[in-house]
Amino acid sequence: MTEHTDSMMEPSVEELLRRTDSKFGLCTFASTRARQINAYFGDLNSQGVGAHVPPQVASVARKPLSIAFEEIAADKIIRVALPDPLEVAAAEAAAKADAEAAGDAAE
Repeated sequence: MTEHTDSMMEPSVEELLRRTDSKFGLCTFASTRARQINAYFGDLNSQGVGAHVPPQVASVARKPLSIAFEEIAADKIIRVALPDPLEVAAAEAAAKADAEAAGDAAE
């Protein structure tokens, strides 16, 4: 009897989604990394020394997106969360208020 699998790709989409916050996040993260991998191989062919980070996994895949998926599944690269714009604005307002208070106290 054959084993049931949810996905035909390796690593599975389900496994990749556990490492990101959404499908959109996975797509943008993997495509960005795939462009970096593609640029790395392009630099190697033209100049011999790449300015980009090489693939972080030993892969038999030849496609940059497949390599990027394997890196995500192996936790070799992680997505850095962007700061919440509301939290940044609140921190800037607090710093400005502190600076104004310090300026008033100095006078």
